Amino acid sequence: MTRHGKNCTAGAVYTYHEKRKDTAASGYGTQSVRLGKDAIKDFDCCCLSLQPCRDPVVTPDGYLYEKQAILEYILHQKTDIAKKMKSDSNLESKSGERAQVERFKTRESSIVSKPINPFTSGQGKEAGLLVTADSQSGAGTSAGTSSKADTAASLPSFWIPSLTPEAKPTLLKKPSKTVLCPMSGRPIKMNELITVRFTPLDPSLDRVALLTRQDRYVCAVTKDTLGNSLPCSVLRPSGAVVTQECVEKLIRTDMVDPVTGDKLAEKDIVMLQRGGTGFAGSGVTLKAKEARPVMQV
Repeated sequence: MTRHGKNCTAGAVYTYHEKRKDTAASGYGTQSVRLGKDAIKDFDCCCLSLQPCRDPVVTPDGYLYEKQAILEYILHQKTDIAKKMKSDSNLESKSGERAQVERFKTRESSIVSKPINPFTSGQGKEAGLLVTADSQSGAGTSAGTSSKADTAASLPSFWIPSLTPEAKPTLLKKPSKTVLCPMSGRPIKMNELITVRFTPLDPSLDRVALLTRQDRYVCAVTKDTLGNSLPCSVLRPSGAVVTQECVEKLIRTDMVDPVTGDKLAEKDIVMLQRGGTGFAGSGVTLKAKEARPVMQV
């Protein structure tokens, strides 16, 4: 379609291009856009620094990190947890003191007698005489008024200081001592990190020359070029990175590490998570959506 056809205003139908153009200009309706290569993290980049890893490690869930970055993150989280635990202990000591004060107040209130108001003491006696005199005549009306008075007394009032409702103390939860993974949200420990050893495409190249190339690493067994479009796995004993096809067709037949010869268990094969950062979808999600207001009749 030519440019004149896209901008035609004399057409008998409302074309799809005109609808998308008007939707983008109006600010209404959900917008969807396909993510480009710049929005997807490379498979050999750290999930925290988003840069190619010098000393890569992987979690049991398959998220790749730079060793220095993830250790700094764990230490920072432990320091933050120590601060929270210290503040929580201070709050517990203050709450204990407050509870002692409340118990003392309740004990003293039961011992000390309340002062008698001289302006209402005589009125109470006179009111008692009047009630005894008219008890037989106004029995029905007194029952209705007493129920109303009880209801009014039970309702809180914002104008009378003695009836003003008070805020109840909130229950403070004890902070957790567990350090969580920034990507999966599951507990993470230093001794669970697995060292990853990528096989370079050309071993003669130094690191700077290797990072400038688009194809940097290959499978340790089949020598296939690794990338975001190819699922990969890490073998725990050797740290070698192999393709998922190699795992299914070769390694799972005898469950032996082809690099070191060690026996493998199912937990020793960790699948690397592809793509996905804090700014884009993960895995095979290649489309981003932005929900905006919709005009409805």
